[in-house]
Amino acid sequence: MSTLLEAEHLTKIFTQRGKEPFRAVDDVSFSLKAGETLGIVGESGSGKSTLAKLITRLTDITEGTLKFEGKDITNLKRSQLKEVYGNIQMVFQNPVGSFDPRKTLGYGIGESLRNRNVKKEEVDKRVAELLEQCGLDREYAKRYPHEVSGGQCQRAAIARALAVEPKVLICDEATSALDVTIQKQIMELLKELKEKHGLSFIFICHNLALVQMFCDKVLVLYEGKVVEKGIPDDIINDPKEEYTQKLVEAVFA
Repeated sequence: MSTLLEAEHLTKIFTQRGKEPFRAVDDVSFSLKAGETLGIVGESGSGKSTLAKLITRLTDITEGTLKFEGKDITNLKRSQLKEVYGNIQMVFQNPVGSFDPRKTLGYGIGESLRNRNVKKEEVDKRVAELLEQCGLDREYAKRYPHEVSGGQCQRAAIARALAVEPKVLICDEATSALDVTIQKQIMELLKELKEKHGLSFIFICHNLALVQMFCDKVLVLYEGKVVEKGIPDDIINDPKEEYTQKLVEAVFA
C-alpha cells in the first residue's frame, strides 16, 4: 500500500506574552497508508485536536514536516493547499457547526461542488446520492440543521465531507457527542465507507473500545507527545506506559 500522509516531528508551540511557550504538539511522527485507519487517543488536553488542525493546516506548523503523497505540504500557501485538501476532509465533534444555520443541509453538502463550478442539476443529483449513501433520505436536503437530530446531522456532515471524494477522512471526536445507539450507527457507517470506497481515516477519539473496533494502528498522546504506538489489540492487552494503562482501565476495567 502506498503512503498517503506522512508526518515527521510535527510540533506546535503557542507563545503568549509574559508566559512560557506551550508545546501543544511535541515531536509527533506517523504515516498513513491508503485504506488504513490510524487512531489517535488521549484525554482532553493531550493535543489530539491541535494535531488534527496541523494535519489540515488550520493551524500553522511550528516545526517538522507534513507530506501528502510524497509532496511536502508543510509551508504551502492557502491557494496551493486548495488542491491538496480536496483529498483530506474533516468531520468534527459538533456537526451543526459544519453547516450555516440559515441554509439547508443540501446547500451545505453541495457547497464544495458549487465552488468547483459543478452545474446545479449535477450538484442536486450528487447531494441526493451522498445523503442516501450516508443513510438519509434525499428529502433531508431540504431540511435545516436545527430540524434534524444530532445523529442525522452528523450523517449529513459526513456526506458533506465526502462530496469532493477525498482520500483521507479525519474524524475529530465525531461520535463523542452522540448517545451510544447513534454512536454505534455512525461507526457502522464509517466502516461501510472504508470498505466500499477504500477511504483512509485518522480517527481521533478518547474511547479505546471504538479505536480497537475500527483502527489498524494507534498513537497514544499525553501532553502533546506520543507515549505509545502500535496495534490497538497489543496496546489494550499489554499497555507499556502507566498513562496508557489508566486509559485502558477507564474503559475496560
